[in-house]
Amino acid sequence: MVLMSRRGMLLLRLILLAPILLVLWACAAPQTGPAQTREGGPVIAVYLVAHDGHTGIAVPRADIPAGLWPESREFPQAEYLEVGWGNRDFYYGRNQGLWGTLNAMLPSPSVLHVAGFRGSPADYFRANEIVRLAVPVDGFERLVRYIHDAYERAGALPAKALGPGLYGDSRFYPAWESFHLFRTCNVWMAQALRAAGLPFRDSITMEGLMSQARESSSVAVF
Repeated sequence: MVLMSRRGMLLLRLILLAPILLVLWACAAPQTGPAQTREGGPVIAVYLVAHDGHTGIAVPRADIPAGLWPESREFPQAEYLEVGWGNRDFYYGRNQGLWGTLNAMLPSPSVLHVAGFRGSPADYFRANEIVRLAVPVDGFERLVRYIHDAYERAGALPAKALGPGLYGDSRFYPAWESFHLFRTCNVWMAQALRAAGLPFRDSITMEGLMSQARESSSVAVF
């Protein structure tokens, strides 16, 4: 009889428990975050982009506060920077088979994907659903700080890119947090939006996050 490894046993339990966990997570009450977007004050438009199962956030590069996000200066021609976060093996290593998917449920290293582009996000991502969100100026600074703090810099500024990204002028960078079943790319994005002052609750799925964005009172959907 072949004994299953401890890691294999844990993966099997996660597979069996996943449907229950997803239901419980979807029913969780909204989490509180920073103050909501204030009416009447200046705002900056950011764009939530739906990809294949995950989301990215596009922000205007010119509005990034000085002293934050030094890696943004590596895209000098860009008008916008789109950021995504995910499992390093699955997202960067492209290990997207069954084992790669199951292995991503366990705590594992993460990466940031940053793409720079010119023109409107609606034109650049014309094949994707995009939701425009208005955030206050101070909320935008908190959003940028959230992105700034996600890098694994190991004492070096800026962080060294791991390699080219998935489209256009894009790169992967090391991130310090662990990716796992309860900390997916969409959960990370929901927390980024809460840091900006928007009333988003955590969602494991892309559709769960995008549906919240569509219901927001200050959005435009492309």
